[in-house]
Amino acid sequence: MMNPSTLYRGGVLHCPADPRATALLVRDGRIAWLGADADAPVADQVVELDGALVTPAFVDAHVHATDTGLVLSGLDLSGVRSAGELVDAVAAFAAGLPGDAVVLGHGWDESSWADRRLPDAVGLDRAAGGRRVYLSQASIHSALVSSALLAACPEAAAAPGYDVSGWLRRDAHHVVRAAAQGSVSRAQRTAAQRVALRHAASLGIAAVHECGGPEISDEEDFTGLLAVSGAQVPEVYGYWGELSGAARARELGAVGAGGDLFADGALGSRTAHVSSAYLDSGGGSCGHGYLSVEQVRDHLVDCAAHGMQGGFHAIGDAAIGTVLEGFAAAAVEVGTDRLRAARHRVEHAEIMSKRLIAGFVEYGIVASMQPAFDRLWGGAGRMYESRLGLDRSLESNPMGAMHSVGVALAFGSDSPVTPLDPWGSVRAAAAHHNPKQRMSVRAAFAAHTRGGWRAVHLDNEGVLALGAPATFAVWDTPAGVDRGLPVLLAEDPEARGPQDPTPLPVCRRTVLRGEVIYQEGAA
Repeated sequence: MMNPSTLYRGGVLHCPADPRATALLVRDGRIAWLGADADAPVADQVVELDGALVTPAFVDAHVHATDTGLVLSGLDLSGVRSAGELVDAVAAFAAGLPGDAVVLGHGWDESSWADRRLPDAVGLDRAAGGRRVYLSQASIHSALVSSALLAACPEAAAAPGYDVSGWLRRDAHHVVRAAAQGSVSRAQRTAAQRVALRHAASLGIAAVHECGGPEISDEEDFTGLLAVSGAQVPEVYGYWGELSGAARARELGAVGAGGDLFADGALGSRTAHVSSAYLDSGGGSCGHGYLSVEQVRDHLVDCAAHGMQGGFHAIGDAAIGTVLEGFAAAAVEVGTDRLRAARHRVEHAEIMSKRLIAGFVEYGIVASMQPAFDRLWGGAGRMYESRLGLDRSLESNPMGAMHSVGVALAFGSDSPVTPLDPWGSVRAAAAHHNPKQRMSVRAAFAAHTRGGWRAVHLDNEGVLALGAPATFAVWDTPAGVDRGLPVLLAEDPEARGPQDPTPLPVCRRTVLRGEVIYQEGAA
């Protein structure tokens, strides 16, 4: 039978246009009917929902698929709490590898350790039995590496960010990262990408925005990922972060010339460009800005010339200020209306001010943000406080303030920096450490669904509506449902916050344009 129709019935639908709807019919990849079970049309096949919740599927607006897959199938260091535990984890993992293998690990974060001293390069050599070791910090903007890997990359010693201890930042980190990633075969990369995308589908994610570029991944890795997009896995929308590289981005199949086009680094590695010095830098450092106003301007003008969406990675307020000055300069050349129509993006936008937020509104900039950053590192006693002080920490990741004045938001994870966890991200936005920065569950859900589609100019996606693409997820909701969305926050207001104990929904099925890309219990 060609293109059989499927009726999903007996559920609770997140359908604001028809809040009493309990069933939907899928035909030819679109929603052909919505309504009550009793009024449902005849279909070729029927799926009984048994009271499950149906919502639009999620979009993760910032991922690194290959790295995510390698972490899911490799050495995950997010749980280590000391240098000793890290070394032990490396030793145990390396013991099962060939002698010429490179040990790749990710996720350590010393800001949460009681003793923040790190193992040095020689210690990693011993733990890995002489193998080369590359261990990226949670932010992926710095890494611990072994002496063996340093010796294999002599050019790193002359690059900014080099340290003989083996903790590398900035350009030195980029050099060593490229060498370490080069040890992964194409077959391993493809397998890792599929692991990541299948995992995303199991969490109700139907599309991801891959942020690649010369300093993140090579072109073959990027185009290889785009080639598997939507093939029984979530769709992939690629961003290629190469300065003034709009033409090349289009050639590679990217939807935008942005993503991880670095205006600065990260707070975890103290390379985000901030206006006031890091409190724990020991030398009054304000991080590093990697782009000038003129470079930002020229990139945006290049994007306009090629009809491409552009964007930048900018975390610190000084870096974001540089980006906005570049927007102002570009507006002189191409006009503000043209900039707004492009929906250019800024990834992360963590340290903001009212003036900077106003710039996002003026130029129609999409803020691609990661609520889990506040959940993991915001608030008292966590990494942001160590780097910035408590007051500045509580002002970070101001999603609520940005939403309240109309900044377009698209939520994601930056996986593997934080795990793929869409409902966790929705709750994190609704339970920000700073109550003034919280937003409603409904608004956060929209940022993680429709916001992601709108960020790639697909304005009719991300809704359950007649004629819309049949892209949705089916959920068990152990804490119940409230007005078409799962209960994510504790009933007691005092218990609400980043560590809220309310159980999150569990995905039973993910459907992309009518095709099932994840089914609970399926092999």
